Amino acid sequence: MLEKLSPFVNNEIVRLIILLAVTFLVGFLAKKVIVEAAHRYSKRSPNKFDDLFSQYKVYDIAAYVLAILVFYYGVHFLPRFEPFIKKLVSIAWVLVITLLITRLLSVGLVLYEHYPLAKRHPIKGYVQLLKLFIYFAAGIIILCHLFEKSPWAFISGLGALSAVLLLIFRHTLLSFVASFQIVSQDLFRLGDWIEMPKYGADGEVIDIALHTIKVQNWDRTIVVIPTYKFLEESFKNWRGMELAGGRRIKRAILVDQSSIKLCDEALLERLKKVHLLKDYLEEKLREIEADNRARGVDTKASPLNGRRLTNIGTFRIYIENYLKNHPKIRKDMTLMVRQLPPTPQGLPLEVYCFVADTRWVPYEKVQADIFDHILSVASEFDLRVYQMPTGWDLREGLKALKDAGRSA
Repeated sequence: MLEKLSPFVNNEIVRLIILLAVTFLVGFLAKKVIVEAAHRYSKRSPNKFDDLFSQYKVYDIAAYVLAILVFYYGVHFLPRFEPFIKKLVSIAWVLVITLLITRLLSVGLVLYEHYPLAKRHPIKGYVQLLKLFIYFAAGIIILCHLFEKSPWAFISGLGALSAVLLLIFRHTLLSFVASFQIVSQDLFRLGDWIEMPKYGADGEVIDIALHTIKVQNWDRTIVVIPTYKFLEESFKNWRGMELAGGRRIKRAILVDQSSIKLCDEALLERLKKVHLLKDYLEEKLREIEADNRARGVDTKASPLNGRRLTNIGTFRIYIENYLKNHPKIRKDMTLMVRQLPPTPQGLPLEVYCFVADTRWVPYEKVQADIFDHILSVASEFDLRVYQMPTGWDLREGLKALKDAGRSA
């Protein structure tokens, strides 16, 4: 029986097939036994560090190494194929070392991102660029083994193709420069709220990579923007607002200009009872009376003589005092109520101040509460807030005309 099999076994092609089968079998068994055991140990271990080795398949390298060793030492049974097998083994070692380094870099990146420093100085783009360089170097080394030439021969050849390479890797180079600028100039960090209307981005930065920046909008959609676009287009970073601890309110109401008037005695007597205006009115009226008396102005002869208070000016002071006494408005930041140029829709009265809470929902609640109050008290100053006529206004107007027609 052995004598019958001996010509078959002595055939080197058959031996090569047997060696390949044994190599794959060793690799398969190593993955099922050694690698799976390492994965199970990582899951049971309280240490989270080894979980990353399992996640990024670092343990799988052991199976590849054992398979390569079996294939390498099997070359002694195949003298005819020895040069070819050694060349394959050399290429396999390059690939395995490349995989090991890149996977360890991935593990290191994840560990780095757990530190607060990673938000201010993200390195994901640099790690990706380093991986590209490692793959490129591995490719050159493999070509050297295949064609048995010096690495400089391939590198010098690439120099002649530099224009083509620049065209191929244009976006990669631009993205690298953009990543460097973003990190070195601290343009934005992970977790920053940025706005880039051209690309529909209005939310939090969740990933800074070499080629792309991911922004999760407030509606939970994700926008992916090429990194180099941040050097070409403008964007807004809200980090300064969050660091300052105050979020700006800049909103105006439109006052019907026909309701603006000088304050009469009845209105002043009513407003003197308002706690936020009492001191102001007493002081201001004394000042006006003294100034009018000093200049000998007869204020009774005409309402145009001398200085007088207006309902719009008193309303503006009331809003300022209201904001100064509001517990959720920053007093150490800009706070004012100002008039903007009149418009066909009315006189804009703008509130400009900063809420002490920069979170979106609490900020909107404070802003709404302030304008609820302003809109509801405007009538106390005999002022009307402008609103375009609605269907209800038209119906009331027509009803009034009909009633007037019947009474006539």
